[in-house]
Amino acid sequence: MHIFDRLFCCLFLFLTIATVPAPSVHAAETCPFISAQELAGTMPALKWSLISNQDGRGCIYQAGRGDTMMLTVFRNPDKDRARELYATFVKTLSERMPLTAVSGIGEEGQRGTSAADAQRQEASVVALSGDYILQVSVYPIGRRADETLLGPVTEVARVAVGNMSKTSERFGDCEWLTPADADGFLDKSTLQVQRTGARSCMMFDREANTMVVAVIATSRDTAVGMMKRPGPCQHVAIPELGREAFGEHSCTKGNGNAVNIFVWKNGRQASILFAPVKPHPESGSVEQLKAVAARVYGKL
Repeated sequence: MHIFDRLFCCLFLFLTIATVPAPSVHAAETCPFISAQELAGTMPALKWSLISNQDGRGCIYQAGRGDTMMLTVFRNPDKDRARELYATFVKTLSERMPLTAVSGIGEEGQRGTSAADAQRQEASVVALSGDYILQVSVYPIGRRADETLLGPVTEVARVAVGNMSKTSERFGDCEWLTPADADGFLDKSTLQVQRTGARSCMMFDREANTMVVAVIATSRDTAVGMMKRPGPCQHVAIPELGREAFGEHSCTKGNGNAVNIFVWKNGRQASILFAPVKPHPESGSVEQLKAVAARVYGKL
């Protein structure tokens, strides 16, 4: 499987098995890729409310009837990798719907709608521009995703593609992780370090073995409650990193090779994840990852 397929599969599994509750986003928040006025102009028939600004990587909206729109920006290390990932996105999207080329959105783009009998209706546009990829998808409730919806979605993409450089994704540096943290976990000769948001970053190697740190503001009570939550993973307390610290491993759903450590200090909780794509010497092992977690804990 191609590195990008494995990497995004790995991240999807991470989000599935180890989602950290995030603070709610107030209506005053803005999306860096399209303003409220621009959105209203491109989709006047729907009144969208911004429910989440994903740390400058994308925005999630909901409309009154329950429709959802997801606008996501992917930054890549260089144009060649962006083109490879774009091809993967187009292939994945084409498995759900027929696609046609669309002009005037970046260097190239594709768009389409799901079949009339599809269980989940969707209208999507994906576009490539330099190092960046944009995907805008709308999931309507109780009606068909057709050209009437796809046209406005295309106009949203046309506006947003010009603002993709406002993403907070950056390659080469990370406030939480250093290349030394990859020792014993990732292939350092092919290591990529990426800042993926205002409070998160990741490292990955050619095989798409991945280490991710995400930090959120949360109360101690919430952090303690997470220690006791039922789920598909085994829990282990890590008292040397605080009474709120614990690890999750040997999950029966998602990536069973992954291990995740949660630490809390000064009103912030950090999740430190190692997710190999196949069995690894550190699969499901909390012990070695504790050293990385201790360094993150010291930075909180």
